[in-house]
Amino acid sequence: MEGTGPVREEDPSALHEHAMADLRFIRRTMEEAGSFTAVPGRGMVLVGVTALAAAALAAWRPGAWLWFWLAEAALAFVIGAVSLARKTRGGTEAGSLPHPLFHGPGRRFALSFAPPLAAGALLTAALIAAGATTVLPGLWLLLYGAAVATGGAFSIRIVPVMGACFMLAGLGALLAPPSWADAVLAAAFGGLHVVFGVLIARRHGG
Repeated sequence: MEGTGPVREEDPSALHEHAMADLRFIRRTMEEAGSFTAVPGRGMVLVGVTALAAAALAAWRPGAWLWFWLAEAALAFVIGAVSLARKTRGGTEAGSLPHPLFHGPGRRFALSFAPPLAAGALLTAALIAAGATTVLPGLWLLLYGAAVATGGAFSIRIVPVMGACFMLAGLGALLAPPSWADAVLAAAFGGLHVVFGVLIARRHGG
């Protein structure tokens, strides 16, 4: 028949590239719209355990409680960073894809989590220089809770609840007698991390 010609077939490699580009676009869109679920439950449990150990050491040597807790803060940061990096590389739940920390909801989580922690570090240095260390337990718990709550706005539902619990504990520490500071830190920074870490590990893995 006139007007007809050989049918041109698509190059298989071009079809494959086009399909992969579509998949990358879909994945990126889903990541941007999703929640950051790579909160490390097991890492949080470990942070809670080390906090309880710091509280025990501080009770044993009351004169050095500040340095024990500052060391605990540094250790908790390392544990949190390592466990978070491992979970983001390995996927957020069984069979899921890795969840980048500095992309999509992970980036929003990090940008919301960091400012309250930075404010806490600066205020800690200022209060230590001024000799006003009795307010530090309440300040730490309030600002850490604020970091968890604001970061949790882009994460799983249990995370902002945990942040609110830390903030309530901080308020309690500010209202309680200074002699209760170590007990409040142990119950909150130790106990809350263990409880919520177990819940997150069971429901969301890692």
